[in-house]
Amino acid sequence: MSLHLLSPARPQVVAFDIIGTTFSLEPLRPRLVALGLPPGALETWFASGLRDAFALAASGGFEPFKAVLDGALEQVAAKLGVATTSHQRGEVLEGMKELTPHPDAAEAMARLTEAGLRVMAVSNGASSSTRHLLGQSGLDRFVERIVSVEDVKRSKPAPEVYRFAAKEAGLEPGRFALVAAHPWDIQGARQAGWLGAYVARGIPFPTAVMKRPDLEGETLAEVANRIVELTP
Repeated sequence: MSLHLLSPARPQVVAFDIIGTTFSLEPLRPRLVALGLPPGALETWFASGLRDAFALAASGGFEPFKAVLDGALEQVAAKLGVATTSHQRGEVLEGMKELTPHPDAAEAMARLTEAGLRVMAVSNGASSSTRHLLGQSGLDRFVERIVSVEDVKRSKPAPEVYRFAAKEAGLEPGRFALVAAHPWDIQGARQAGWLGAYVARGIPFPTAVMKRPDLEGETLAEVANRIVELTP
């Protein structure tokens, strides 16, 4: 994929979405199957959890993402005819601690830091769980700051999250770029004045209804390279 004809200026801070972008959800799939759900329930469950988090944000409410995912799992399982207990769902959610980074995550972050850019993590997950994932994968050596939606009491893509992250880093929103595999996250960041760098992984961006991302690539490493190539 090529850059747009009018390329943006290189940002000073690159924030990575964590769940689904930096870390794969695949380790959760066998846990759902063990619960009696079909393999494809993973995508349905995660999308349902995001839906409920978005609904809370849009209506002025907030609940930790783990609690939202628990409720969504109970609903999805019931619709598929599988009754679950709180303990069983907790066993699935424990798998969030075992998410593995995409193979090129370290390469992408290293490329950015070597070019003098600052790296942050901005997640719908809790700070503690994000810190755990980054630490066990070794990615914490690249990340200078973690921002969780729990700091703001509003879930992404609410603009308050991106504004809070910018304030924490001490820079204007225009100095930031978000790397995400979720179009909704890119949309939220761009609405808050950030650049949006979309990790496609074979999924087209819905440009008919959302602002086109500033940068786009198939992988984390490709997106990182495109950010570095921008003119400071």
